Amino acid sequence: MKLLIASDIHGSAYWCEKLVREFEKSNAQKLILLGDILYHGPRNDLPEGYAPKEVIRMLNPLKEKILCVRGNCDTEVDQMVLEFPIMAEYAYLYVDGLCIFAAHGHKFSCDAPPALSKGDILLHGHTHIPAYEKRDGFTYVNPGSVSIPKDGSEHSFIIMENGEFRFCTL
Repeated sequence: MKLLIASDIHGSAYWCEKLVREFEKSNAQKLILLGDILYHGPRNDLPEGYAPKEVIRMLNPLKEKILCVRGNCDTEVDQMVLEFPIMAEYAYLYVDGLCIFAAHGHKFSCDAPPALSKGDILLHGHTHIPAYEKRDGFTYVNPGSVSIPKDGSEHSFIIMENGEFRFCTL
């Protein structure tokens, strides 16, 4: 199975449009969104092309292909306008023989990991910094941020296919 994994759109129609184009070009079966879809949050500046209603317009037609977990900036009001579930705190994905624990990263993270077995993957966004690190028994993977990259990183996402993660930039 081929997945496109992204996080932290934060209401940027400009960067969401680029992400949707990449998703369509990739022929991925699912778009995994790791939260913070519409709102930029009080700690972040407005991202380029901030237009949450346009993000809604772009993502809702993909509702059957999206799996999403809730970010710290996502609320029940966002769920009222998005036609795919966004309120789950985490999801377990079993793909290509891997067990992946997907979360946003504000509750479950490397500093506060869930119960993971040796070889499992902790997948989360939230930091806006791409990462792929072997940890004590598990692997930590972070796609970075679609719209507000931090720490000198680029606007990024991940393609996962055949059990491998490939970092990509927008």
